Amino acid sequence: MAFPPASTRYDEIYDFLLSSPSPEEVVALHAPENLQQRLDELLELNRQRQLSVSEQEELDDLLRLNRFIGRLKVRARQKLAGK
Repeated sequence: MAFPPASTRYDEIYDFLLSSPSPEEVVALHAPENLQQRLDELLELNRQRQLSVSEQEELDDLLRLNRFIGRLKVRARQKLAGK
């Protein structure tokens, strides 16, 4: 399955961040459904040890994106809590 390059995958996140979201909007942020589905597919292939080199790179990239979103949410929750 051909999947968009990382720069394209990040475009939606860039646009979101450039919209100056509120902390509440950041907390509500989630990966687009197509990216979540692809991540689930890659994680299952990884569990089965059936990832190609390019799929492993794609998985690594999606996991980085997932961690980035997670860190944004933590910071937004801290801001909401007044920390």
